[in-house]
Amino acid sequence: MMSSSAALVLALGLILVNFTGHCHGALQVGFYRGKCRLLVDVESVVATVVKAKLIMDPTITPALLRMQFHDCFVNGCDASILLDGRASEKTAPPNLSVRGYDVIDAAKAALESICPGVVSCADIIAMATRDAVSLSGGGRYNVETGRKDGFVSLATNVNLPGPDIPVAQSVATFAKKGLNATDMVYLLGGHTVGIAHCSFFQDRLYNYKNTGKPDPNMDPSLLVSLRRICPMNSARDNTVNLDQDPASSLRVDNSFYKQIMMRRGILQIDQDLATNSLTKATVAKIATGDDFNAKFGEAMVKMGRVQVLTGNQGEIRKSCRAVNKR
Repeated sequence: MMSSSAALVLALGLILVNFTGHCHGALQVGFYRGKCRLLVDVESVVATVVKAKLIMDPTITPALLRMQFHDCFVNGCDASILLDGRASEKTAPPNLSVRGYDVIDAAKAALESICPGVVSCADIIAMATRDAVSLSGGGRYNVETGRKDGFVSLATNVNLPGPDIPVAQSVATFAKKGLNATDMVYLLGGHTVGIAHCSFFQDRLYNYKNTGKPDPNMDPSLLVSLRRICPMNSARDNTVNLDQDPASSLRVDNSFYKQIMMRRGILQIDQDLATNSLTKATVAKIATGDDFNAKFGEAMVKMGRVQVLTGNQGEIRKSCRAVNKR
């Protein structure tokens, strides 16, 4: 199906670029303006691929959000997560369930056929994620582009914050990437369209902090529901939506924050956001406000600046799965 998407891209992608750019360091909105032959709108090419995929699979939005987060939080936003290899980042335990690589491959193939060697895989991740967010009800934010692709991808470099990390430790982890506590709360709002396996929160249902009892901070009706889906000692690792509002589980909005304020958070870190003194005021503001889409977009743009490679620091890969032969 993605090959037909690529064909559709070639038919629809020859659109004039109609946006003006602003800069942040070496990155800028509209970086690819005029860089493709026939004045191809690079961002429209990526958007066409993402839209075709989303029609078939609406869960591609959380997949791409997760991919971008996992990429930027290791070596920076350099597409290192896309590289294949026996010991690449893909093989690290937190990344074994990352998906959406086919979307990036399809967008890359379409762009290479139009303007080879021009658009980086790192930029494709950022553009594709933005498009998926927008198509899933979120705000359409302007993506800064101009990144180069990295050369190094090692599973040993993968050290991502876990689902039960204390809030203060999570704030410190984000701070190392130049992101403050408010940025963190908005970025974790990506869980508005995510899922979690039972194994990541089962202790909250049966043995919270080794008490032999469930988490007392969990809504009782949610506890009953989750125990039904995640029975003790089950051989199956089922999944549940991180946003427990069924009408909003595939929509990028502030529903997630409303749920955690009602003690209906699934992951420990999510629920703790609503009660910890470092973050609870921000959660309450988002849950009752109407600017989540804009602020979430701002946080995504800020994360997209983490440790980027520009100029001669990286390359434009021919294939997102392998560095160019040198």
